[in-house]
Amino acid sequence: MRYLDPKADLTFKKIFGEHKDLLISLLNALLPLADDEQIESVEYLSPELVPDTYVGKNSIVDVRCRDVKNRQFIVEMQMLWTEAFKQRVLFNASKAFVRQLDKKRKYEILQPVYSLNLVNEIFMKEYPDEFIHNYNVVHELHSDEVIEGLHFTFVELPKFQAHSVKEKKMAVLWLRFLTEIDEHTKEVPQELLDNPDTSKALKAVEESAMSKDELLAYDDFWDKLGAERLLIVDSNRRSMEEGRAEGLAKGRAEGHKEGMEEGLAKGRAEVARNLQNMGMSIEDISKATGISKDEIEQYSL
Repeated sequence: MRYLDPKADLTFKKIFGEHKDLLISLLNALLPLADDEQIESVEYLSPELVPDTYVGKNSIVDVRCRDVKNRQFIVEMQMLWTEAFKQRVLFNASKAFVRQLDKKRKYEILQPVYSLNLVNEIFMKEYPDEFIHNYNVVHELHSDEVIEGLHFTFVELPKFQAHSVKEKKMAVLWLRFLTEIDEHTKEVPQELLDNPDTSKALKAVEESAMSKDELLAYDDFWDKLGAERLLIVDSNRRSMEEGRAEGLAKGRAEGHKEGMEEGLAKGRAEVARNLQNMGMSIEDISKATGISKDEIEQYSL
């Protein structure tokens, strides 16, 4: 049996945009919901159109729903990461929260909005053992004092290790499904086959279940994703060049080379950090930027 990667646009929507039971299972598994807050049923909402910018145009897939309590849930699969995505997530969740109000401004009807963001890259390298990050609006000194309304969860998929999630078996199964299943899968873990939810999801991503047009759309997604990654690389190259130019100008103005070195170092460090956060290897970064491998390794220390 050959499977397609569930993180792609086509497959992710087939699983979680067409099967409410699987979407509910994923949300209950990965969101920090108490036992009495578990989701029981949902209705799909129309997805928001992704802004026509070079970052995020093809690399973000979202599925939206609302449950019987009128809580809204936004699930995003983010293949590429930039710091701008945090602002995008905040904007989308805030917009969904505000749109609940009618002209009479009855604030008491407002219900929480939960944003679940599955990220296929590492973006918080300073916390190597943490891959699930939950955010609330909390008191500066007393974190148990929370303003209800907006809740954000980010999951760094490349950091996931099955042994690191002990309390939620279903969370482990969904994360294994998202990180271990793709075109190169030769043997599916028995745990995924035995569980009704992940077994159903596996059937949804079987290549044999896809039409010719769907397979073409699947391949097109990866082509566009590659092009988008190159655009980000080009953007980082420009940052390096701007840093070099800044250093040259500063060096001339001050009459010594410290300014040039500072600008060059700033540009190189920014490029290296961005590309490493995207998951690129040191060798590929060196090829893309012309910076030596030893120098790139210094940036990651």
